[in-house]
Amino acid sequence: MHIRYIVILNYLQGYKLNEIAYMNNISSQTVGVYVKKYKLFGLSGLALGKRPGAPRHLTNDQESELVKIITTKTPDEEGFTARKNWDTTIIRQLVMKLYGVSYCQRGMPEVLYRNNLSFTRPTYSLEKADESKQKEFKGQFEILKKI
Repeated sequence: MHIRYIVILNYLQGYKLNEIAYMNNISSQTVGVYVKKYKLFGLSGLALGKRPGAPRHLTNDQESELVKIITTKTPDEEGFTARKNWDTTIIRQLVMKLYGVSYCQRGMPEVLYRNNLSFTRPTYSLEKADESKQKEFKGQFEILKKI
């Protein structure tokens, strides 16, 4: 909004559209749009509108139900055998099973963030690794780095 008001202030001070665009580091077409809206509707015409975007696939109630399932149950309780931790792939499968809605791999984290859920990607550790072999490898690796 600040930029929009500055653009109109500059316009009312008598600057040309291309000068205003240069001063505010925006395109002259954008300046023209702001000035036109100001002329038609006044300052209220500069108000930010709803941003465009695709409609949500799940309703608010469905998202609430999904959050409740994720936070209170494990995947194996929901029919995903031998799985104890939720990940986006399993959640996507759950959404497809419950609601018949398909999400892409990048879309599901957006649903989680929107509902104040966070996730981390798992890191793996080898619990059965032989410590003596690891120390030997680290020593050899240090020697190889120097070569």
